[in-house]
Amino acid sequence: MSSPVQLYVYDLSNGLAKQLSLQLTGKQIDGIWHTSVVVFGQEIFYGQGICITRPGQSHHGKPLQIVDMGETALDQETFNEYLQEMRSHYTADKYHLLEFNCNSFTNDCVGFLTGGSIPSWISDLPSDFLSTPFGAALRPTIDNMYRRPVPGAAPTPATVQPSAQAAAAAAAASPNPQLAASLLQAVASQAMANGFPSASTNGTSTPSTQTVASPIHICTNTASFHNVLKTHKAVIAFFTSETCPPCRMIEPLFEQLAWNRTKTSGAGGGAGVAFIKVDLGVGMGNAVAGEYGVRVTPTFIFFKDGQKTHELKGADKAEFTSQVDLLLWESFPPHAHTKLTLPALNKVSTKPILFTQVPALDTVSTKLGSFIDASASSISQAPVVKQILTTEFIGYLKGRFSSDSKAQQPSPNQTLLMKWTEATKTLLNALPPPQLFPLTDMWRLALLDEVVSNWCASSAGTPSDPIQAILVKALATLSNPDAQASARPYLLTTLRLFSNAFSNDSLARSILSSKRTTVTTLLVSSLLHTDASVRTAAASLTFNVAAFLQKGRVEAVKEKYGPFAESEEEAEWEVEMVSAVLEAIANEVQSEDIVHRLTASLAFLLRFSPVHETQIAPLLDVLQAKNTLRAKLEKGGCGEEGVRNPEVRNLIQQVSDKLC
Repeated sequence: MSSPVQLYVYDLSNGLAKQLSLQLTGKQIDGIWHTSVVVFGQEIFYGQGICITRPGQSHHGKPLQIVDMGETALDQETFNEYLQEMRSHYTADKYHLLEFNCNSFTNDCVGFLTGGSIPSWISDLPSDFLSTPFGAALRPTIDNMYRRPVPGAAPTPATVQPSAQAAAAAAAASPNPQLAASLLQAVASQAMANGFPSASTNGTSTPSTQTVASPIHICTNTASFHNVLKTHKAVIAFFTSETCPPCRMIEPLFEQLAWNRTKTSGAGGGAGVAFIKVDLGVGMGNAVAGEYGVRVTPTFIFFKDGQKTHELKGADKAEFTSQVDLLLWESFPPHAHTKLTLPALNKVSTKPILFTQVPALDTVSTKLGSFIDASASSISQAPVVKQILTTEFIGYLKGRFSSDSKAQQPSPNQTLLMKWTEATKTLLNALPPPQLFPLTDMWRLALLDEVVSNWCASSAGTPSDPIQAILVKALATLSNPDAQASARPYLLTTLRLFSNAFSNDSLARSILSSKRTTVTTLLVSSLLHTDASVRTAAASLTFNVAAFLQKGRVEAVKEKYGPFAESEEEAEWEVEMVSAVLEAIANEVQSEDIVHRLTASLAFLLRFSPVHETQIAPLLDVLQAKNTLRAKLEKGGCGEEGVRNPEVRNLIQQVSDKLC
């Protein structure tokens, strides 16, 4: 008689990950998943060793989601024997939040019971997190939370109760300390409540969790092993055993390569590289070894696209490193553009174009105040709003940015920023766009203050997000052709505001994740505006977007492998951006400066694009990109004589000849 098997899914962050992850990491992470297996009327999970309770009666309460994993033909006695065997493997002192956790255990149990595996959105969470800059920065902190004492040493406070110290270290590593502290504290609290490990009681160490290594897949059954093969392009499997001295010699190198190579090869999400450890004495590890004819340890087997490509026996460190690099080079060959010589493009700085001019702030205050007074009847608490913006906000700008200020005023605190945001939103709802440009220009200048831009990054997607409100108003203006002429100053200052947002990496990352679609709409429309100053500001923002992407891609290709495929949504966005930039270049016949910025933007979008061969190159042919660029060099292409600046001409020629 078969029995149903279910997976109970809980969120250790209690919703904080879903709310804050995009601002912190640039990637949406919907939860810090804890899972347990429910079968034979029991809920089984791994934390302080293997724990068993009645379904739904653990301290986590009601599961966030219940996933049906099928049925098992095994009886309860056989499963209990399996659990008893696994207790010596899934001990409290081996727990690690990233690489050996409750989800590792439930994946093994599901594999044993049904032959299946837990969903990839759960099992791949550590790799997804570590693939972000924020996750990589926090890796050492998380490792320290689970570092084991040396033999005979007394437990340290950090080992016994890591939550406070871990949260403090996380805050220091985060682009937004307050949010990082909130998220890490929440997870740590849940972790301690779940009985996460204290010091090892026998004083022994666990090498696999002592090093700063990447998440290593630990497989104890054939189902979990085959799932990793299926979901990763390149796999390195390490067959080992507790009693094998050569295994212990080469294990640190295996862990070091696992961290370095998964980090540089875009592991996770089903397209990266996985390092698997199979202990022949644990669970059904011997069956996994038997499937591939492994009889001695250490043995390393290399897989590409699920197929075995090479086998290495013994602890030859040099040969092992060489074979890992060969597999990854074959699986993830370097981008074709790494072979191109582009001296003119290399001279183009990727520093953002910023609008740093300080306006006559008294004039700004007077003008904004007159607009408020004229519409006071339609503005809620108009005197208060006026005082906040024309006295407090302007006062801060004077003290922070005016050259005649005797001492630089400190950055505003969160309370002030919230007041300014609420007053800003009140005016955005009450005043027409032609009267809002002084307000937008104030925020344009304020974003040059790192504290302000960090706060805007942290508030992205929340009601406290001021630049989202400004953006929505600008898009509404663009959708009304009759209002565009009078609203030109507002549109211009909005574009300059978003250009200045790229002075801060955290805010830039937030914009390209949470506001990418709306900012792209703003760009595409503004690049074709009839006013040259608006087009110049739009070209500057386009350059900042492309340059920010370029910096990340250059870092990727500095390593041997990558960059790797983007999501379908990202690829579609890149196609839209390339099309818009080419159209803007074709239409620009007045300003050589605009052509220069747009050509550099195009080059940054094309160079090292993960979808260049599959989607961008065919698009360039259809749009006749080469002819569009070369036309700028001819008479009438841009000015009467075409582009004259030698550096700009060289850039146009190289982009058209080598990237198009």
